[in-house]
Amino acid sequence: MAVSLLTQEVSELCLGKPALRRLSASANIGDALSALKRLRETYLSVWTCNHDHDHDHDHDASFGSSSKSDDCVCIGKICMVDIICFLCREDCLKSPTTALNSPLSVLILTSPAGLVTHLEPHASLVEAIDLMLEGAQNVVIPIQSRRNSISSRKKLLLHNKPSANSTLHNNREYCWLAQEDLIRYLLNFIGLFNPTPINPINTLNVIETQNILAIQYDSPALAALPLISQALVNHTSVAIVDADGKLIGEISPFTLNSCDETVSAAITTLSAGDLMAYIDCGGPPEELVQTVKDRLEERNLGAFLELMEEESIITSSSDDEFGGSGGHGRSGRLGGYSARLVRRSEAIVCYPWSSLVAVMIQALAHRVSYVWVVEEDGSLVGIVTFVGVLKVFRERLKSMI
Repeated sequence: MAVSLLTQEVSELCLGKPALRRLSASANIGDALSALKRLRETYLSVWTCNHDHDHDHDHDASFGSSSKSDDCVCIGKICMVDIICFLCREDCLKSPTTALNSPLSVLILTSPAGLVTHLEPHASLVEAIDLMLEGAQNVVIPIQSRRNSISSRKKLLLHNKPSANSTLHNNREYCWLAQEDLIRYLLNFIGLFNPTPINPINTLNVIETQNILAIQYDSPALAALPLISQALVNHTSVAIVDADGKLIGEISPFTLNSCDETVSAAITTLSAGDLMAYIDCGGPPEELVQTVKDRLEERNLGAFLELMEEESIITSSSDDEFGGSGGHGRSGRLGGYSARLVRRSEAIVCYPWSSLVAVMIQALAHRVSYVWVVEEDGSLVGIVTFVGVLKVFRERLKSMI
């Protein structure tokens, strides 16, 4: 069984995975924002494809796309947090319309290299784990099934260019695997790794205690902006702590991803603690919404204030259409647009003596890739990430060879 796990092909993990929708590298940030809202996707893959070159060759070339006629490469991904962080810049707050017309390259080229990488379906599970440990967030893999449905789509595309959000790339469909997929798969074979999974995490060198992303409750939320960007890259979160270092909550990219672009105004005007309440899954309290608006006015950021009003009208209309309610003293918005599954700002925690398998299950159950580690009194000790867990399993796999 251990040998078969070592040679397991990643294509097995792709069964049932949805095909990636294409967002062209030649798009602008506004295009990406519209697609994220319309498709209700957490992330969209960004591609340089030969059919883009027909109308914008020079733009795609700037991303380093290949000259091969059939080349179509996923060069990165985009999410709402990327856009929210970009709009927090002073010039973007003053002119959000101009900011949204900026090319997508502004976001893609500032992301660390290697976050998204390609892998062939016959590659081994171990190869995928190694790529994740080297810094990849997503591994893009061709889908080998559904040939009949793909063939039908090819025929439809003979007379039409691929749409802006087509799932076809090089006349193939792709999916991607994330850290969560690998952890969930390894959990199926957890018995092979005994006794490691049942050992306390403080005996496995898996608790990260250095360079923890944390900010005090009363600090300006804007001071957390670089931490939010780093948390997005690391698949972690920003801890909110009190003066004694006790964990109060968090500002999670996972939660921010379910917000709309106007949350940028809250980040630039509120404290970290107030921002945590603003993005909570019940929607921002009306008094905080008004505070944000008042402070935008004080800073002569009328253009962004207009954007907030427009988004509020759109969301209210959507709530009315689907029978939603914004009562109980809170805004009808979720601090954003999405009806997808979201999580409260309450941090997910474990203890130094928690077992590794318990932490894995806890993270998977809450759809996060990390768990905060605290003492009994709530003092923040560190964090366990899926990358750290993968390192532990990779070492055990080496010992099986």
